[in-house]
Amino acid sequence: MPFAETISVFIEAVGIAFSWPTFGWIIVGILLGIVIGALPGLGPSLGMAIMLPLTLPLEPVNAIILLVSVYSGAMYGGAIAAILINAPGTAAAAATTFDGYPMSRSGDAMKALSISATASSIAGFFTVITLILLSPVLVEIVLAFGSPERFLIALLGLAMITVIARGSMVKGITAGMFGLLITSVGTAPMAITPRYTFQDQFGFVLVEGIAFVAVLIGLFAIAEMFKLAGEKGGISQSDTVLSGSVIPGIRTVFSYPGTVLKSGYIGMAIGSIPGAGSTVSTFVAYGEAVRSAKDPETYGKGNEVGLIAAESSNNGTIGGSLIPTLSFGIPGSAATAVLLGGLVMHGLRPGPTLFGEELVTTYSLFIALLIGNVLILTVGLLLVTRASAITRVDTDYIIPIIIVLALVGAFALRGTGQNWLDVSTVVLLGIIGYYMKKFDYSIIAFVLGVVLGPIAEQNLDRSLQLSDGSWLVFFNPDRPLTIILSILIVIMVLGPSIKPYVTNALNRGS
Repeated sequence: MPFAETISVFIEAVGIAFSWPTFGWIIVGILLGIVIGALPGLGPSLGMAIMLPLTLPLEPVNAIILLVSVYSGAMYGGAIAAILINAPGTAAAAATTFDGYPMSRSGDAMKALSISATASSIAGFFTVITLILLSPVLVEIVLAFGSPERFLIALLGLAMITVIARGSMVKGITAGMFGLLITSVGTAPMAITPRYTFQDQFGFVLVEGIAFVAVLIGLFAIAEMFKLAGEKGGISQSDTVLSGSVIPGIRTVFSYPGTVLKSGYIGMAIGSIPGAGSTVSTFVAYGEAVRSAKDPETYGKGNEVGLIAAESSNNGTIGGSLIPTLSFGIPGSAATAVLLGGLVMHGLRPGPTLFGEELVTTYSLFIALLIGNVLILTVGLLLVTRASAITRVDTDYIIPIIIVLALVGAFALRGTGQNWLDVSTVVLLGIIGYYMKKFDYSIIAFVLGVVLGPIAEQNLDRSLQLSDGSWLVFFNPDRPLTIILSILIVIMVLGPSIKPYVTNALNRGS
């Protein structure tokens, strides 16, 4: 796309982001996200899953902006409970507890919260600016991928299960295969033959397949509510007294610009790797801060730089996680999996479309993130004295509200013929998701199977049609990307098995 045309599209996107009601949805999303993120056990994926069916009446650009605003707000909100009660609202905020909670215990709770808001917003702002500047390069990269490359990218995403599956590899692969199995229900992407629809029992209800959004709502909303139901009383069992000042926290962040930028870009880089996610990036950024510190022994005891590093990386990850999601349809985390579901639900296909005729939507999304980071800073500093109230919300109120919203959202997903099917899917997947978490089966591996199954199948069929059935199309010297991707897939699949032998060999050699 010519530079002048790109600038014209960007200006149009700025106008959309600041227009009404789009700007209002950014505000709503950020505020909801902060509240959801501050409630331990919830987090961005659950908040986005709840909002997903409620975005159906919205224009596609407004719907996606609302979802990504909830994502951004929740990533910051997780720090509130982490700092005040040592219970991270999100997994990504776990590193925040190391120094944030000791600061709160020593009487600097307000300073810690203001550091969190300032570092999160500044790092998020700069990483999104970088993402906007990189978008022309992403356009060229995405356009270089044809059907064979897209199939291999989907296969690479499935191979990521070997990396993201914590604990038992068998459990991770089983979860991923179960996700693939669900995508096989309904009519095949490149054919008219229904599969596993049980028409004698259910008629034509399953011909359209199982709704991806219903699966996500069940996994991330209902399953979490089943888990929370076992906990009594409020999420926080004790009163939290806020003390300290906001201004010193802001000054502290501006005293360490190098840490803010370095940690933010670490978050962006790691967030762009599917399966890595914000939890990994925050610990890596925190570890780098400790490594480069002159006083590493003070970290974990209320060191302000440790808090800055964790929070900068936290929101910096958001921009990075959008790269594989928007470019290739590979979610890097549970939250971006839900975002991908929103894109598909509203007719926006990841890939060339989002960087071609829908580029204005993509830029609007980036600009909404910039606005969101400004709102995070504003809300975080102005409402910091009320933050402790969020952590004391009783689960007896949270659980019924979220379950009702989830079921109502599922009921409204499709036409009347599928109402009962979508509601049943939400409940069934909620039960399955609860036991998957209880017995350490990877939810992300399951989601990767659900998301990437149709993409892999569709591009496999198309590639074989173009090559007259030749499988060499996936390892073609005339298409260097296919060779590179094929090698990466082999490394990803065999890596975990080979790694122990390589490590032992290196140890013997040393």
